[in-house]
Parts: sequence; structure tokens; C-alpha cells
Amino acid sequence: MMLHLKERQSKSGLTAFSVSVFHHAVVLILLTYCCEGLSQVIGPSQPVIVTVGDDIILPCHLKPATDAVGMTLEWARPDLNPRFVHVWHQHQDLQVNQHPSYKGRTSLSVEKLKHGDISLKLSKVKLSDNGKYRCYIPNMNKDSTVQLVVGAASSPVISLAGIDTSSSGVVLQCESKGWYPEPEVFWLDGEGNLLSAGSTETVRGSNDLYTVSSRVTVEKRHNNNFTCRVRQNNINQTRETHFIVPDDFFIAPRSSAASITISLVACFMCVLAVVFAVWKWRQNKTKSETQREEQRLLEESGKRKEEDYKGMVDTLKKQKQELMNQKDELKLQKEEIEKLMKEKEELFLSVEKEITDKGDKSFTGAPEYLKLKEIISGYKWSLKERLKALEKLVLNTENLLENTNQIIRTTEVEGSREPCGEKMI
Repeated sequence: MMLHLKERQSKSGLTAFSVSVFHHAVVLILLTYCCEGLSQVIGPSQPVIVTVGDDIILPCHLKPATDAVGMTLEWARPDLNPRFVHVWHQHQDLQVNQHPSYKGRTSLSVEKLKHGDISLKLSKVKLSDNGKYRCYIPNMNKDSTVQLVVGAASSPVISLAGIDTSSSGVVLQCESKGWYPEPEVFWLDGEGNLLSAGSTETVRGSNDLYTVSSRVTVEKRHNNNFTCRVRQNNINQTRETHFIVPDDFFIAPRSSAASITISLVACFMCVLAVVFAVWKWRQNKTKSETQREEQRLLEESGKRKEEDYKGMVDTLKKQKQELMNQKDELKLQKEEIEKLMKEKEELFLSVEKEITDKGDKSFTGAPEYLKLKEIISGYKWSLKERLKALEKLVLNTENLLENTNQIIRTTEVEGSREPCGEKMI
């Protein structure tokens, strides 16, 4: 070969330098052609995750790195019409057939193109940008795909939803708007332990974003700090809010005064009925006996009657003492509730006055403030109702005491007269 070239060189008069230049040019062209044939378009192996409103880079590059400034590049989404997201042609952006939703939000870096990086920058991501993108070079007939996962997240808001009088607990509500995909809601206590809550309510709006809400009933603890956590694993997003419940919102459980009084009254009536029935039965039985039997058993019968009267009086006096104790307990509870109402009323008025003096009308008009005010009003109403019930119980107890005293006096009088009456017979 070299001999043939030398002969050609001698015949054509070419210099050795010219032959060397020609040889290197041929080799360079062949290498360029081979490299272009072996170039690959490489995309990411995992989906690209982004939240609404952020900017994102959809990765795509040539391997080995090749200057792509002079190439035609297509970024497209097969599910759209027109499908083109961004087109690069003849050293510039081509926007003729670009989908309207991407106008002004896509760009390629010329400096990166020189190094084979054909990644697409997508600005101000929308929820509708979610989907599969194709990075394609027509001249090479090579492509790669990028899966874009768009999510939305927002911080939850915790509010007081009411007071559970049956368990002396406080009902908390957590709400979080503007999520995609649908998230999960968790409640935790101050130590990070999961709390048992009701089912999560989910609403999907017209913008395809989810609103989730959940309620939980919490009881008083040494640490009244509770957390609502909203999480979406697919987009790796978690938001949480902490809320401290004041101790004053928890109602301390007390024994039911009404139940105690009703039970005592029922027992009292039963004892009284039994005593009266026995006494009446003995009286009727005594009257039906013959004069001779009455005379013979007069002394023994009188003694038994005296014991019966004494036992009945003792029972009534014991019942009287229990009613007096109950009356004192009811009065004590009444005084405690009146004191509690006065303290809460003064506390609320002082806080309200402090807010009013500051002139922060935006705070007093906020839904959370109005909701808190409504809960406090319900709490005051509940205390007033309990106070009315206690006042009624105190009055009933006093009436029972008066009736008991009257029965005791009558029984003692009858007991003192009965032996004399029988002797007269």
C-alpha cells in the first residue's frame, strides 16, 4: 500500500505532507461516523419527582458526549396533541408546534448542548405536567423516556372541634388542602405515639387536588402537645403541625350527683315501705286477735312494738344523716362550679380585653378565634346546666330531709303512745 502511494506520489508530484494530511482526514471522518453510529441517548432510571410550582430538570444526555448544538432535538409527550413540548432545530428553538401549556416554560442550555447534555428545564411545574416525556434525536433515530411525577403538598391546620363530655376529652380536627396524590393522615401524642382516630375524610376538588380532614378525641396528659402529620410517600412529602391543648379545656370527671341522690332516695323509699308494711301488718294482726289473747300477750307485744318503733326510728335517723351528708356534698360541688364559672369568665374577659386594646381586628375576626369563642360559650352553658341540676338536687334533698324529720317525729310520738293505748284496751 505504502509502495503504491509512493509510486502515485512520484507520478502525481504530491508531497509527503499532503499525503499525511489526506490520510488523517480520512481517519477522522471514519472515526466520527463510527462514533455517531455508536452514540446512545441516556435518560434517568428512576422517575423524576417534583412539587407544584417548582422548577425541574428532565435529564437526558448523549453517550459518549457529543456536541449536539447542530442536531435536531425533540422533547415530546405522546399523550398530548400536539405532542411537542420543546423542539431544537438549526441552532435555535422551534416553537411552531409546541403545546400551548408549555409555552414560555421550557428551555435548553446551549453550553450543555456542546457537551452532549440535552436535558430540558421545565419551569413553574403544573399538576397537568405529570406524565411520560420522550427525548428524541431524529437524525440518529435514538430516544429515551423520562417519567415525571408531579405532586402537591400543604401544611395541615389543627382546630378545636368541641368537648366530649362523656369522656372528659377534647375533640381536635386536622385539615389539609391542596394535596396530590391523595395523602395519609396520622395523629401523634407528645411522645410520638400514634393515636387512634376516626376515618379520614377525603374530598377531591375541581382542580384535582385533595383535601383531607381527620378528628381525634384526646384526654388530659402530662404533655398536652399533639401532632397532625400528613404524608404522601409517592412524592416523598410530609407536613405536620403541633397543637397544645390548655389544661382548662379538660373537664375533670366527677361522680354523678344525680345518680347518687336517686339511688339514696330509692333505698330510703324501699326501707320506709317495708317498715310501714310490717308495722301495718302487725297492727292489723293484733286487732284480729281475741281479747283474751291480746290481754295475755299485751306485755310481750308491747315490748316488740317498742323495739320495732325504735328500729324504724334508728333507720330513719341513719337515712337522715346520709341525706345531710349528700346535701353538704351537693352544696360543695355547687360552690366549686360557681367558682370555676367565675374564674373562666374573668379569664376570658381579660384575654378578650387585651386583644381589643391591641386593636387586632384581624385576629378577633379570624375563624379560629370565633370557633374558640363558640367552644368557650358551650363550655359555660354546660357549667350553667350542671349548676341548675345541682341546685335542683339540693332543693330535693332538703325536702327529703324535712319529710324524714316529720316521719321521725310522728313515729316517735306513735311509739310513745302505743303502749298506753293497748293498756287502755
